[in-house]
Amino acid sequence: MRLMPALAALLPLLPLPALAAPAAVQTLTVERYTDDGQPGTLRWAIETSNQNPGHYRIEIAAVGTPPYVIRPSRPLPEIKGPVSLSGQPWAREGQYVAIDGSGYIKDQGVRTCPGAVPGQFGTNVRTTTQPGLVLRDTQGVHIQGLEVRNFCIGILVNRASNNVIEDNRITANKGGAGVMLTGDDGAGNPTATTTNNNKVLRNQLVDNGDGLELTRGAAFNLVADNLFRSTAANPEPSQGIEILLGNDNSVVRNRFENYSDGLQINWGKRNYLAGNSFTGNSIGVSVTGEGNILDGNLIHGNRIGVALRPEPEVTATRLSANRIWGNSQDIRRCEAGGSCVPDQRTGAIVFGVPAQAHALYVGSRGVGADLPKKDQAIICDAKGEPAPCQPLPNHNQQPPTLTALDGNVLRGEVHGPASSLLRVEVFGNAAANATEAEQYLGEVLVNSDAQGQARFSQVLGQAEGLHSFTATVTTADGATSELSQPLRR
Repeated sequence: MRLMPALAALLPLLPLPALAAPAAVQTLTVERYTDDGQPGTLRWAIETSNQNPGHYRIEIAAVGTPPYVIRPSRPLPEIKGPVSLSGQPWAREGQYVAIDGSGYIKDQGVRTCPGAVPGQFGTNVRTTTQPGLVLRDTQGVHIQGLEVRNFCIGILVNRASNNVIEDNRITANKGGAGVMLTGDDGAGNPTATTTNNNKVLRNQLVDNGDGLELTRGAAFNLVADNLFRSTAANPEPSQGIEILLGNDNSVVRNRFENYSDGLQINWGKRNYLAGNSFTGNSIGVSVTGEGNILDGNLIHGNRIGVALRPEPEVTATRLSANRIWGNSQDIRRCEAGGSCVPDQRTGAIVFGVPAQAHALYVGSRGVGADLPKKDQAIICDAKGEPAPCQPLPNHNQQPPTLTALDGNVLRGEVHGPASSLLRVEVFGNAAANATEAEQYLGEVLVNSDAQGQARFSQVLGQAEGLHSFTATVTTADGATSELSQPLRR
């Protein structure tokens, strides 16, 4: 035992064993666009990489002249990471290599893509069928420079984490989504911690049923700088993004055009939407779920800007510093979402908009996915009637009342929870008859009294050229009101 200190003193002087150099990553080049599984084909490259993941990258070369198209004759193998799969022409000349499902998926219109439940088809029914590229139970896959088209799901990320999908064009995938990130366990149940920390960046997602889905446990994923667009060629323009039972995802700086809902959250929690643009949609953003945040988005030219929809539990959605204008357009596009009720109240922020689960909903719930009448929910009125019914969202928090504009000081009153901190946000509009939130002018914090009453005043530092003013109030638990009635100068 007395020798141990001496031995310990000698240890730093002993040479350390040499570390083995990491094996060099080999390149598998795809230079044959046929699908016979021979060396040089995409199928061969994926199968070879899957035998020893982490030792290869797959590069698809330009063969012939554009367009560059690979048409698999049957489903491709699932991709096991780590591996990079890229189209070489994109980085060199901006040309995508297309992976086209029309070689074995026959177009039958809205019945092309079956759901998991027999008799259901198309968008907004549970499905993981007939995907193009599949990342399942893996991690570390990087996909870049490809066009993935004419499948039921373009790229399926199922129980897979730490993957990157960037700089691709995903188009004309008729069923589940252009890109689907899901923790689906195979039986429709969510799995936590399996579909995390993926990134979907700078892609063009055009004319897919849903552009992208974050469903059944998908969490802590980043979706940024993408274009989500639907055109007249899309048979089921449903959602740009659907978040279903997905939590803590960040959706930033994307553009959403011409869907039933630009983005739809169904029972997702703590998702963060910031800096996005929503235009030409029946509903810009529709939300159920707890703790979701809409921050600094541009929401204009839709039928409804933000629709907060009823659900069985009372939840809170925070709206902050969004610019909302030019809505109430007559856009009645309702594929498992949207606003087609004839007498629906429209505008910037609307509580109580019916969704597919509600009896008042008008539109398609999905092919073969009609909800029995007995299961269609009733929406409560402001008094909570008729019971049983689903309550109005955000505690039906009432907006402020703007009372006066004294010079450049806007004054008003608000009623909220008793003895509580309230956040009032103020907006201005150029037109005197405008009622929305074209310019964000700042916020003021006030404390309500024991009866929930408070008065506020806000100096308008950037009010030149503005002739109409509105405001919202947000409670301490994050429930934001609709816009106030406008005050005109």
